[in-house]
Amino acid sequence: MGLFRRESLHERLAREGGLVEASPRATWDEVGIHGIARVREWDVVVTAVAPEVAGDTVDFVALADGTLVVEEEQGDATLEPLADAVEQRLEPPYRARGARQTDVLWAVSARRIEIAQFESKGERIELTETADGKALRIDSMPAFGSIPVLQQLGEAAGPAYAVHAERLDADLWEVRIAPL
Repeated sequence: MGLFRRESLHERLAREGGLVEASPRATWDEVGIHGIARVREWDVVVTAVAPEVAGDTVDFVALADGTLVVEEEQGDATLEPLADAVEQRLEPPYRARGARQTDVLWAVSARRIEIAQFESKGERIELTETADGKALRIDSMPAFGSIPVLQQLGEAAGPAYAVHAERLDADLWEVRIAPL
């Protein structure tokens, strides 16, 4: 309390009640924009009316030919209303996640993906090439050889790369490529 300043009743009660900090906060602690922003997870977020879709959430992949690959069956209802809402702003192929907001309204988030078609065993494949050599892992286990389709996709990214493939259905794979 300053020498010539009189403290008001509400300030004194707040101080005595422990609602006011003894020392002012540092300026770096103020609300504002600081630090590194998170990477954007979704390319598009839309709403759609689909009362016939069961459940509260749904995950699906839309292929370029219009086929929808549903990760968990949601009954007999079609997911076309959700896909149509997304496709007004994003061309397939994409991965989407829908979340029920009300009895009839869904929020649908979607992001572009890359699809590759090849035969292989396992559900997840990682192919990495660095200056130290090439490493192939299928379902987290080391494997010998290579997968030519994945190798071509990786080489297009540069001399050192990592390719991650996850099976969608039969010989269709969702592929992520990162230069190293």
